[in-house]
Amino acid sequence: MTNESKEFQELVEKQQAGLLKPKDRFAIPAQEMPAQDALGRRSTMSEVALGYTPMQARLEAMRCLQCKNAPCVEGCPVRIRIREFVEAIANGMFQEAITIIKENSLLPAVCGRVCPQEVQCQEKCTVGLKFKDVNQSVSIGRLERFAADLSKGCGAVPAVAPTTGKKVAVIGSGPGGIVVAADTRRAGHEVTVFEAFHKPGGVMVYGIPEFRLPKSIVQEEIDVLSKMGVKIVCNFIVGRTRTIEQLMKEDGFDAVYIGVGAGLPKFMNIEGEHLVGVYSANEYLTRANLMKAYAFGRGADTPIAVSKNVAVLGGGNVAMDAARMAVRLGAENVYLVYRRSEKEMPARIEEVHHAKEEGVRFCTLQSPRRILGDAGGHVVGMECLRYDLGEPDESGRRRPVAIKGSEFVLDVDTVIVAIGNDANPLIQQTTPGLEFNTWGNIVVDDNCKTSMEGVYAGGDIVLGAATVILAMGQGRIAAAAMNQYLAR
Repeated sequence: MTNESKEFQELVEKQQAGLLKPKDRFAIPAQEMPAQDALGRRSTMSEVALGYTPMQARLEAMRCLQCKNAPCVEGCPVRIRIREFVEAIANGMFQEAITIIKENSLLPAVCGRVCPQEVQCQEKCTVGLKFKDVNQSVSIGRLERFAADLSKGCGAVPAVAPTTGKKVAVIGSGPGGIVVAADTRRAGHEVTVFEAFHKPGGVMVYGIPEFRLPKSIVQEEIDVLSKMGVKIVCNFIVGRTRTIEQLMKEDGFDAVYIGVGAGLPKFMNIEGEHLVGVYSANEYLTRANLMKAYAFGRGADTPIAVSKNVAVLGGGNVAMDAARMAVRLGAENVYLVYRRSEKEMPARIEEVHHAKEEGVRFCTLQSPRRILGDAGGHVVGMECLRYDLGEPDESGRRRPVAIKGSEFVLDVDTVIVAIGNDANPLIQQTTPGLEFNTWGNIVVDDNCKTSMEGVYAGGDIVLGAATVILAMGQGRIAAAAMNQYLAR
C-alpha cells in the first residue's frame, strides 16, 4: 500500500467513526481536476477535464465541514441538498449522492461542468471563507459531475401521472425548457417542445463546445424526455412557423412556456464590422458546435473560415469558448482582446486557465477602434487603443479609460465579437399583449407568469444573459405554477 493510499484509508476510518475534526478537514489539500495534456488537446474536440477518481472525490468531499446551516445551499438556484450529497460521497455512497442531487436538479452532469459555482454555491463555502480564497472552497461542482457521470446510462425514467387532457407547449429546448417539459409531463399533461434548430438542447448544444460539454450528455437528457412521452418538434420557429396566439387558440395548447434564450448578438458598432472574416460568437460557435464545421469535408458540410490570426473581443465564458475553438480550428495565433484587466474578466477562472494553457494570448486593457479590410472586403487587421482603469462604473468594476495616442494595429484575418447578446425581437414582434421591458426581456412575476393568461417564461429571455442553473431554477418555478394553473 502506498503512503497516499494509507493516508486515504486513515481518513476514511476517521470519517466513518465520526472522528474527522475541522483541523483534519482543513489539512486535506484541494483535489486538482485531472485534465488532458495542454499541447495535445489543441487539436482535439474531446473533453478537456477528465473528472475525479473515486479516491479524489472522497478526499474532496471529506474537506466539507458539514455546516449545520449549510450556507452553500443559499448560493444554489435550485436548492440542492449539498451538505447531504457531499457527505454521501465522502462515505463512498455514490448512488445515494446522485439520488439526492436529482431531487432538485435534472441536469447534474451539465451543471457540474458549466455552472459558475465559484460565484454561487462555492462562494459561500465556509472552507473557502476560512482560507479567504474561493478556489480553496469544497469543489461542489466537480463532485456533482463525479456523481452524475458514475450514474450515466442507468437513470430511471421519471413516473408520469395519469393524463389530464391538458396540453403544454414549451418553446425552446435549452436547460429551462427541459426542466419545464419534464415537470409538466410528470403531472400528466401532454407536452410538446418546439425547437428552432435541427437538434434539441439549446445553448448546451449550439453554444458550449464539445471540449467543455460533450453533446452525448445533453442527448441523454433529451432521450429521457422522449421516453416520458414528450414530443419534440425541431425546425419550428415560434413567431414564424406559428405564433403563440395560434398555438393556444388554433392548436389547443392550454399553457405555454417561453424559454427561447437571448440569441441576438451584440456588436461594437465600429468601422469594419461588415467585412468578411468578422463573426458574432453565436455564429462562430453554432457553426463549429451544432453544425460540426471542424469536420468540414470529413462528414460535415458546414464551412468556416480557415484563419491564421484570430482576435476574439470580450472577456466572458463565450469569449473563452470562441478563442479555444479557434485554436482547435487551426489558428496560429489567437488573441483575446479585453478592455479591462484580467481581474475584471467575468469568465470562470478555470476557463481562463485552460485558455492560457492552450496558447491563447491575453491582450488586456486594449479595445478595437476599427477593423481594417483589403480591396476585396476581407479583414487584414484591427486598429486598437490601449487603456488604463479609472473609477468604478455602475457594474462595480473600474471603468476603462483610453490612453490618447496609443493606437496600434493587430495583424489579424478573423475577428470574433463576443461581448454579449440581447433578446431576439421575434416573439415581441409577433405576440401582442405580452409585456416586455426596455431591453426587450419578457416581464414576469415571482411565479414566472407573463402578462398573458396561461403564458410563462424564464431563462435568458427574462433575465438577460444568465447561467444554465439559473434557467433551470426559473423553469422549476414556472412548471410548478403552470401545473397549479392547469389544475384549476
